[in-house]
Amino acid sequence: MAPTAVIQTKQGIGDCIWHLPFIRAIATAAGEPVTLLSLPSTHAQELLRAEPSVARTLYFENRGPEWTRGVQLVGLTRMLRGLGCGTLWILDRSARPAFAAMLAGIPHRIGLGFGRQRWFITNAGIDQKFYHAHPLVWLKVLMQTTGVALPSTEPNLTLPQDLTAALRTRFADAARPWIVLGLGAAYPPRDWSEEAWREFIGALRARPGTVFLIGGPRQVERADRLIAQTTGAPAINACTLSVGESAALLSLADLFVGPDSGPLNLAAGVGTRAFGLFGMSVVLDYSQHIVPVLPDDGGPATPDGMSRISPQNVLARIAPYLA
Repeated sequence: MAPTAVIQTKQGIGDCIWHLPFIRAIATAAGEPVTLLSLPSTHAQELLRAEPSVARTLYFENRGPEWTRGVQLVGLTRMLRGLGCGTLWILDRSARPAFAAMLAGIPHRIGLGFGRQRWFITNAGIDQKFYHAHPLVWLKVLMQTTGVALPSTEPNLTLPQDLTAALRTRFADAARPWIVLGLGAAYPPRDWSEEAWREFIGALRARPGTVFLIGGPRQVERADRLIAQTTGAPAINACTLSVGESAALLSLADLFVGPDSGPLNLAAGVGTRAFGLFGMSVVLDYSQHIVPVLPDDGGPATPDGMSRISPQNVLARIAPYLA
């Protein structure tokens, strides 16, 4: 039987996490692990290294000016042709991957069927009324219409045991509880202000435990600054950890707090209670581990919504879990 491949075209770490249940469902229906094609920015190779439903992860690119994307389309077509797969699932409404799959001669091309994509897929697609729905809704409907069982949308990310053991040893002397904070967001207005973070970290450090700050290399200087501006319980700048190491740290943590971003999804993916600050974005409901924190006034998400979430409100929400 010709193998099955899945292409995931979104760019973020969080996208890798919440797509995982759908990839797993497709692999189960296929009766074997799938080949995943994803963008380097998702860090999928690192994050899915121990995922049994994914045989291998290959990277491709789809960003840049139009002429660059044309070259990338040729490269993707060659990559798909080299896979020799019989079925490709396109987990997005983009037409280019479906077109590349048709050029590559893949006989079964399964997609959402929105816009031009419907010209290049072999299934009927899903009802056009879902066009403006959240991508999670798209994929649930796609699974339903294609008869693929989706037992759960919990990612249940599997991490290599040696990675988790190494992080446990590295921070063995850190006092509990471990509270991991996720600085930054792919879209900066989704993040808390410097002032809000400083006030929140200061309040946390007035309590027992250890505060870890993650967020990647871009947040290193900011984390150093926030730690230097507060006092009390230990605070560790963990922004230099790799994405895989950050996931391992989160799997060992007692709770996570941060905006709608990659670290929030990583925390939910490894089963850690994740308090997400949803001031200006739609609440993610794919995981029971995500605890949404909304603006203090109870109003909807707005462009200035993060400024309406106070550190005092968040501290009150997490207080029962700090014992």
